[in-house]
Amino acid sequence: MNLMEIFTDAIKPLLDGKKPPLNVGEAMNLWFYLLATEQSMRGEQVSYNTVHDDELRAKLKDLIDNVHKPMYQELTDFMAAEGVPLPQGTPGKPVGDFRGIPEGGRLSDEEVANLTVFNLVLGINYACRGMTEAVRPDVAAMFARFMMKKAAFSITFKDLLTRRGWLRTPPPYFAANYAPQPQPAP
Repeated sequence: MNLMEIFTDAIKPLLDGKKPPLNVGEAMNLWFYLLATEQSMRGEQVSYNTVHDDELRAKLKDLIDNVHKPMYQELTDFMAAEGVPLPQGTPGKPVGDFRGIPEGGRLSDEEVANLTVFNLVLGINYACRGMTEAVRPDVAAMFARFMMKKAAFSITFKDLLTRRGWLRTPPPYFAANYAPQPQPAP
């Protein structure tokens, strides 16, 4: 696999300066991804205000400022330039210190971390879907960038979860433990 050939093949259709209009699937994937990015950001903003772990707070800030805000802006600008109506947004959450909320009225740090992981996994999967379903190379490239941004952040975030003991993993599987047992003769 030659990466230069892949890159050349991807941009070749755009070199003549003409871009075909977005198709319905591309517009839908972009619209949905913009909405999901915004809603993820709102959850991260609320979580930032309530978590106790300082390193988790820093990671949430990094995720908001360096992953989701730039994605949101790129999507908004791109969709506006393409004439795609934007979903109705919700206002950002103010920064505050609401860590005094009782345990039953907020998510614990571990729950916030695992919900964040879940949202990252969904974001990576939907970016992959948007990339593979895109006909236009520029749309596919945008989704590829989003996928890589979230994957890169996930690597460092996973380290935090591992160190805190928050990483949820399935039990080990050993085929020998699950081999069919001989049945007694009837």
